Amino acid sequence: MNDFVLVNPNEEKKEVAQVDIAETLTPRQIVEKLDSYIIGQKNAKKAVAVALRNRTRRLMLSEDMKEEVTPKNILMIGPTGVGKTEIARRLAKLCNAPFLKVEATKYTEVGYVGRDVESMVRDLMAVGFNNVKKEMEEQLRENCKDKVEERILDLLLPGSEKKKEGNVLGNIFGFKPEVKQEKSVEDEEKEKIEAASMSSTREKFRAMLREGKLEDREVEITVSTMPKGSMSIMTGGSIDDIESAMQNIQEMMNGARKKQRTVTVAEARKILTEQVLDSMVDADKAADIARERVQQSGIIFIDEIDKIAVHGEGHGPNVSREGVQRDILPIVEGCHVNTKWGVVDTKHILFIAAGAFSMSKPSDLIPELQGRFPLRVELDSLNKDDFKRILTEPKNALIKQYTALLATEGVKLDFTDDAIDHISSMAEEVNSKSENIGARRLHTIMEKVLDEISFEADEHKGETISIDAAYVDQKVEKVAGNEDLSRYIL
Repeated sequence: MNDFVLVNPNEEKKEVAQVDIAETLTPRQIVEKLDSYIIGQKNAKKAVAVALRNRTRRLMLSEDMKEEVTPKNILMIGPTGVGKTEIARRLAKLCNAPFLKVEATKYTEVGYVGRDVESMVRDLMAVGFNNVKKEMEEQLRENCKDKVEERILDLLLPGSEKKKEGNVLGNIFGFKPEVKQEKSVEDEEKEKIEAASMSSTREKFRAMLREGKLEDREVEITVSTMPKGSMSIMTGGSIDDIESAMQNIQEMMNGARKKQRTVTVAEARKILTEQVLDSMVDADKAADIARERVQQSGIIFIDEIDKIAVHGEGHGPNVSREGVQRDILPIVEGCHVNTKWGVVDTKHILFIAAGAFSMSKPSDLIPELQGRFPLRVELDSLNKDDFKRILTEPKNALIKQYTALLATEGVKLDFTDDAIDHISSMAEEVNSKSENIGARRLHTIMEKVLDEISFEADEHKGETISIDAAYVDQKVEKVAGNEDLSRYIL
C-alpha cells in the first residue's frame, strides 16, 4: 500500500498515492467484504461497490474522457440503525481513498454562526494529507533508526557528539572565520586521548542500547510545544481559513516553545523518532500527492441530510437549513475550495448522503440538490431473522464481543439458540411498539440481560454461565411486561 504509482503513464509523470481497492477488489468482492460486518441491505452495498469501482475505471480513461466522467452520488434512505453509517464506515476501512463522515446538521448558511459547508472539503484534505504523511513516515521509519540512536547517545553522553567546525553565518554571508590559535603538542595529544576515551564509552553505550539494557534509564529531552490559545474569529464565511491564518501568524511571531522533559530512553526513542520523521518528510510533496488523491478518489459521507430537508420555511430555528442546501450544492456540483494545502477541485469527489426521512421526504430537498444525487437506495427495516444474524454472524457480532469481554475475567458465556431467538423476538417487538431504532435495540437488551453478570464477573472466575431463554426472561420480564416502562428502558 505504501507505493506511489503513476495515474497515467502516457502523460507527464505525476506521483499519486495508490488506492489498492481499485487494483484488487471487484464490486462483488467489495460486497462480500461488507457482508462480514453488515447484515442484509444488498441494494445499498451494490450501489456503493459500483460507485467505488467506477472511480478506478475513470482513472484508466484518456485525459479528455476522464474529465467528463463525474461520480454518480448516492442517497441512502432508511430508518435509523439499519446500517447506513456502518456501510460508510466499513467502506472507509476497505479502501485507501481519503474518507470523511460529516453530519449535515453541523453546518449553517453563510451569515450565521457555525461551520460553513466548505470546511468539509478542508477536513477531507486534512485527512488525505495525514494519510500520505503517515505512509511516507512508514517508508522512512527504517532509515531513521540510526539518526535516532545517535541522538539518544547524545542524551546519555552529553558532549560526546562530534562538533562541526566553522562559523555557519560566516559561511553563508562570506565572512572569514576567526583564526584559532595553534594548540601545543601536549594539548593536541590530550584531546586525542579524551576523544578516544569518549568514543570507546559511546560504543559501549551503543551496544548496551541495542541490547535493551538502557530502556529504563532517564534522560532529559527538549520538545517543542506550539503556543496555545489561537484567536477564534466567529463570523460568517471561511472561519477555518481565517483562524488557521491567524494561528500561523501567531506561531511565526512567538515561535515554537522549547520545553525540557525527563523521560525514559524508551519514551525518548518514540519522541525522537517522530521528530526525525517529521523533519525527513517532504511536506510539499505530501500535500501534492494528497491533493491529487482527494480530487480523484475522495469520498464524503453526509449523514442526517433529512434534517435539512425542510421545505418552505421562513422563520424559527430551521431558518438556515434551506440555505445550507444551497451552499452544499456548488460543493457537490464541483467547485474550487481554498485549503492550507492548496486549492482543491471537488468535481470528482464522491458524495454519499444518508437520512431516515421520517419527518421529511427526499423531494423536500431543493430540486438542484436532488438532481446531484441520482442514485437512490432504500434500506430495509430489520426483522427478527436479521437480528439473529446480527447477533451471531458478523466479525464484530454482539455475542462475540460480550463473550470476549467476560473471558478476560475468566468467565465463559454460553448463549443457547433459544436465548438468541428470544432476544431477537424481543428486539423486533419493542421496535414495533415504540420508536424503531433498528439494531441499536439489541445493545439495550443485551446490556439488560448481562448487567448482573458484568457487575459480578470477578466472583464467577472460572465458571461457565449458560444464557438461555428462561434467563433472558428473568432479567427482562419486569421491564418487557410493562409496556409504558419498556418505552423508556428498552
